[in-house]
Amino acid sequence: MKVKRWKLATFLLPCLLLFGLIYLIPLIMVIVSSFFEWKAGGVFNFVGLQNYINAFTNDPRMARALINTGIWVLLQSTVHVGIGTVIAFMLSRKLRGWKVLRTIYMIPNVVSAAALGVIFLNVFNPKYGIINSFVSAITGAPFEKNWFFEQNSAFMTVTWSWLLYTGMIIIVVLAGILAIPEDIIEAARIDGATEMQINLKVRLPLIRTVLGTGVILAATSMLREFELIYLTTNGGPGDTTLNLPLYLYKTSMTDNNYGYANMMGVVLIVAGIIAVQAINKLFRMNESDY
Repeated sequence: MKVKRWKLATFLLPCLLLFGLIYLIPLIMVIVSSFFEWKAGGVFNFVGLQNYINAFTNDPRMARALINTGIWVLLQSTVHVGIGTVIAFMLSRKLRGWKVLRTIYMIPNVVSAAALGVIFLNVFNPKYGIINSFVSAITGAPFEKNWFFEQNSAFMTVTWSWLLYTGMIIIVVLAGILAIPEDIIEAARIDGATEMQINLKVRLPLIRTVLGTGVILAATSMLREFELIYLTTNGGPGDTTLNLPLYLYKTSMTDNNYGYANMMGVVLIVAGIIAVQAINKLFRMNESDY
């Protein structure tokens, strides 16, 4: 049955209007205003690429935010995804209690960022935190390190706040492993392959696109990570844990420099597009091994 074009257009119109009003028009405004000097109470002053030039040549805070964001994206795309993949392979053997463990790993993904921030502030509390209490019990001497607010430990502490919580990656990879046809695995066993060989040479290649999806989710999540950093260190001490989303927030809400903040928004958008395209190419997401 052939649907008339005007009926199809009528059906899509509400969605297109919502997309335009909520996403497309604000996106265009962000891109356009990034070429202007625009502060609270001021007027639009066209400066061309000056915001971008200042950001990449004369702004040490921007450099620190970019470096921190890049490091966290890399760690999230490798270590975080790697840990989740290993655990997913372990759970795929369906040992006793595997469903309970799968649920436990998902708990941090369903708890609000505000709650997680409070939890980690208490875990790393210098007076009564679990970490310091554990070190004190082992050494027999008082230990009161302020993990979140000391220059030499803040970045590492913030990183540990999310690096090991791989619930989403576990679910995605586990679903990919369990979706592999059993006859492929049986054929490998008949040919004499060990379980390790099956995992490395059969299952792992067949979930390549699933792993790519996991890496995309991990990388893009770090490009918009804000709440945990804001609630724990607020980018400190100094700019040790400052990342691009948090710097954008401070520039717009504290400094009221909207043009410069929107420039950072454009940088984040471009970084996200580049990351997704690179991962798609690396994992050959448009190809299938079946």
